[in-house]
Amino acid sequence: MYVDNRIARSGLAAELDRWTQAHGPVTIGLAGAGQMGTDLVVQVALMPGVRIGAISEIDGQAAIDAALMAGHARGDLVSASTPAAVDRAIEAGQIAITDDFRAFCAAGRIDVVIDATGNPNVGTEVALDAMHHGKHVVMLNVEADITIGRWLKQEARKAGVVLTGAAGDEPAATIELIGFAQSLGFEIVAAGKGKNNPLKFDAIPDEFEAEARARNMNPRMLVEFVDGSKTMVEMTALANATGLVPDVPGMHGPTATREELAQVLCTREDGGLLSRSGVVDYSIGKGVAPGVFCVVKPRHPRVIERMADLKVGTGPCFALVRPYHLTSLEVPLSAVRAVLHGRPDMEVLDHPVAECTAVAKRDLKPGQLLGKIGEYDYRGFAMEWRAARDEFALPLGLAENARVLRPIRAGERLSYENCAPDEALVVTQMRRRLDQSDAQYLAA
Repeated sequence: MYVDNRIARSGLAAELDRWTQAHGPVTIGLAGAGQMGTDLVVQVALMPGVRIGAISEIDGQAAIDAALMAGHARGDLVSASTPAAVDRAIEAGQIAITDDFRAFCAAGRIDVVIDATGNPNVGTEVALDAMHHGKHVVMLNVEADITIGRWLKQEARKAGVVLTGAAGDEPAATIELIGFAQSLGFEIVAAGKGKNNPLKFDAIPDEFEAEARARNMNPRMLVEFVDGSKTMVEMTALANATGLVPDVPGMHGPTATREELAQVLCTREDGGLLSRSGVVDYSIGKGVAPGVFCVVKPRHPRVIERMADLKVGTGPCFALVRPYHLTSLEVPLSAVRAVLHGRPDMEVLDHPVAECTAVAKRDLKPGQLLGKIGEYDYRGFAMEWRAARDEFALPLGLAENARVLRPIRAGERLSYENCAPDEALVVTQMRRRLDQSDAQYLAA
């Protein structure tokens, strides 16, 4: 790894140096070596004071390829099927490769676990096992977070560990802006992201195989972005961590450019689209993606005057924009802060705010077992939590392998009345318990 000794280390980098001198490097157990997981392995190899201690991946060769891409020698990659074997590998300066995340969750040399599987059920199992063994958890798995995030938060509290959303993903990046704006006393009018890919609600993997290959992506993962599911998932996560709500089901998603954001995603009183202040939304307008934004309204004419004078906008609302998010490249910072500071970068509130439900992409027949997010059957759709509950809407994170109970037309929402989730999945069982506790919350 490269360190320029001519430049004084500052901020988190300096803190990490001091931690490493006292305790050794922060050691990560990584679940998943797909696109995001591979990015993580490469990025961590470039960071002083942080290391990958173990990688779990069903496709062992994918984990090996990721480590080789990061510059690790083949001789430093060893197979490990037990916690003791994982610890021995780490003590020898090697990386343990395993097909079972439980091996490193129970290993004493692992400080923090990052879930990069993208699968709600697997992510749930990873988080629960890691917390059971006293490990901090970074969820680069927003699909699991929006499904049972509050339940996992309760389990983290019981275990005395940190459970955090991942830095670099849009929700956490947006929260940085929101916290900055709140500290200055601004009214938060709207917050969200620019959508990176063209929006095509009925997109299917077959249409995007060539583009996915060119971008070194899984076609299903690319479609999850194109059909809007990922945006709905991320904005639901942002809502559940802040209290911001979708103004309308599915959000507005206007074609507002970076310069237009503050005049479009503001209240009707101020000339915009919104029926209220305090919402979560996204834009498909030019110049917003790949960034995140927070539309604010200062509470005093003098501050509005100064903001305009500083070329932030014309007022009375202004868009604070972070023009980038570094996705998986920033995620190790959440792992570092969990270990060094014992606090999350992002966590859900204790009460529900929004739900990401599912809408059929095509006609579905009784008896059909549904595929994965980003495939052929359904896409994500963000709503207020109470509205989704009133409609018995099926959470997106429970749609995979659900059985269709009655005919569903394209464009119709999936619900507990027309679909039965897979009760064998841990995520389904945990969500049942969460729903039961929410019934008590409503009664109160």
